[in-house]
Amino acid sequence: MTHFKIAVIPGDGIGPEVTNATRTVLETIGQIYHHHFTFEEWLAGGIAFDATGEPLPPATVAGCRNSDAVLLGAVGGPQWDQLPGDKRPEKALLGLRSALGLYANLRPAVLYPSLFSACPLHPTIARKGIDLVFVRELTGGIYFGKSGRIQNDAGEQAYDTMSYQTSEIERIGRTAFALAQTRRKHVTSIDKANVLESSRLWRSVMNSIAADYPDVVLDHLYVDNASMQLIRRPDSFDVMVAGNLFGDILSDEAAMLTGSIGMLPSASIGDPKAPGLYEPIHGSAPDLAGQNKANPLATILSAAMMLRISFNLTEEAEAVEQAVRNVLDAGYRTGDILDRTEDTTCLQAVGTSEMTGQVVAAIKEGKE
Repeated sequence: MTHFKIAVIPGDGIGPEVTNATRTVLETIGQIYHHHFTFEEWLAGGIAFDATGEPLPPATVAGCRNSDAVLLGAVGGPQWDQLPGDKRPEKALLGLRSALGLYANLRPAVLYPSLFSACPLHPTIARKGIDLVFVRELTGGIYFGKSGRIQNDAGEQAYDTMSYQTSEIERIGRTAFALAQTRRKHVTSIDKANVLESSRLWRSVMNSIAADYPDVVLDHLYVDNASMQLIRRPDSFDVMVAGNLFGDILSDEAAMLTGSIGMLPSASIGDPKAPGLYEPIHGSAPDLAGQNKANPLATILSAAMMLRISFNLTEEAEAVEQAVRNVLDAGYRTGDILDRTEDTTCLQAVGTSEMTGQVVAAIKEGKE
């Protein structure tokens, strides 16, 4: 029996609900495939600030470093919006990524055939299919640049600085190219090279490293054009690589094309000696917290990425992913993916616990 230690950060809002659901799924995988998962919970986000005065306590960082992988729910909520910038719950995410050396965020966006009608695009576009991955740079760019406020004759002025080093661009670029080699061998790099000097360096480095991957096609799009093309022709994209800010925005756009942001998992990777961080890309949704309404599938699919990437358990990862497909094909829907315009006679509206139970049952059925 193999043993894996998972640090769990439930976080705020619906975070505890979706992480508890995912623990249930992982425990099922452990029972069937003879693995033992140990879960240790740690505080981060708003709940951590309330308890310790810090959004990311040192004990949480230490606990994550001492794990094989990290499962994160979501952080934030309106009750913490007035905190100073260095105390806001979101600082926990930036701090954890930096502390663990997690510079690459992988965000697959897949439109399942059973959710075609939940896609907001015209059916002629949606039915061509969407299967792409965003590779977002995580520890550089404007989120980590110098920022502040100053007083001048015109009043108060605020500034944020976007900067990138060649080494930061190269390592995220190589992550994207290597991933493309396992898929359809096409990388689209996103920048704003017609305006920003940091983007001109970004494009130059991407062109430079492309020579090391002759089997991969590289093209470039300005970020504004990329946002348009994601709506116009999403089926044409394979791997999209972008800086921190552009990747953050565009990957959320891609999420909605799949029917709901509640469907998208993510993996944050980087330093091979550090544990990977796995989380849904949705927020804490405080308006849904505690009501058994949250969609757990993004977090469950994040756990599938954990099984594949951190634990090298490909068969187990595929079992989780196939179970999710089977449950969706069977018509089970949480509120965010229940399209009321569909023939709802063949659909079953369920809550968080019921959806989790269906995934668990599908995993067991698939192994029989």
